[in-house]
Amino acid sequence: MKTSLQTTAFAFATSAVLAAPALADEWRLNNFLPETRPESAQIEKFAEDVNTALAEKDFSIEVYHGGSLGLPNTDLLRVVPTGAVEMSLMWANYLGRDAPALGSVFVQGAISTVDELTDVLPVAQEIYEEEYSEWDVTTVGFVAIPTLSVSVFCRDEPVNTLEDLRNVKLRVWAREQVETFERLGVAAQIIPQEETYVALRTGVVDCALYPALYAKTISLQEVTGYASFLYPMASAPYALGVSDALWESTDPEIRDAITQAADDLWDRTNQYDADIENEMAARESLAEEGIVWSEDFPESDRALFVEAVSETWKMLAEEAGGNALDYRERMLTALGR
Repeated sequence: MKTSLQTTAFAFATSAVLAAPALADEWRLNNFLPETRPESAQIEKFAEDVNTALAEKDFSIEVYHGGSLGLPNTDLLRVVPTGAVEMSLMWANYLGRDAPALGSVFVQGAISTVDELTDVLPVAQEIYEEEYSEWDVTTVGFVAIPTLSVSVFCRDEPVNTLEDLRNVKLRVWAREQVETFERLGVAAQIIPQEETYVALRTGVVDCALYPALYAKTISLQEVTGYASFLYPMASAPYALGVSDALWESTDPEIRDAITQAADDLWDRTNQYDADIENEMAARESLAEEGIVWSEDFPESDRALFVEAVSETWKMLAEEAGGNALDYRERMLTALGR
């Protein structure tokens, strides 16, 4: 099945990416995140470190931000194994269509503290390496995501209770969120981050689930006027993937330089001490541009949300079957649950 998917994707990849093939000594790194995201700056630093280390070999990595290579992030398990792009950032929560088991590793909202995140990260990284290898993708490194405070940003009026949230159309970014909010009676739909601004502007949705820390990267302050904190979230790390065939055929000196730069990238990003301070600074900055911060969702609503997340996590693992059940169990064991 995977071979069939990858073969089908190759024709797409040929037109989307191979129309302007990279030189043998230049790798393109597909980064689907906006260039303004903090992680994008770290990825640029990773590429710079590789390029500096391999200057005498005339090898370089060029980063392409914001999906500028035309590769949908949901298709990356089909495209990366073909070698159509030399390296790509990959996020498991976007890849559940092709690899449902990936959705049972980190269900957003189930892990909320730095201590819990620290406990599960080694297990999650091991699982991702195993799962990506099943798709002929070598994981050469990871990029950590800050622990985030997820808020509901609304266009016309403040929404800070589940009761009020049931009366609006809500934008989310992953299937597990759709399932969780459905359990709570909320109409949620997946809209990619690059389409969220227009969706709010045109009324496709009334509100958007989004972290304040990243809100300005898609100009939410221009299309929403109110925000309320709903839940804390620790996220799955991004992975840097390369096709097995390309990685195995690459000069060992180049592989070593990439691995070292990736290790340094992980060390830089796997830091969480300033997350709360950065969140409050982001809220203050958004307030200066007109966002009105309403009261947080009440603790009783958040308790209902966490309960719904737990039910969604179990459902997704059972639905996916196979490795998904094992992945969830390994994560729960690491959490001591």
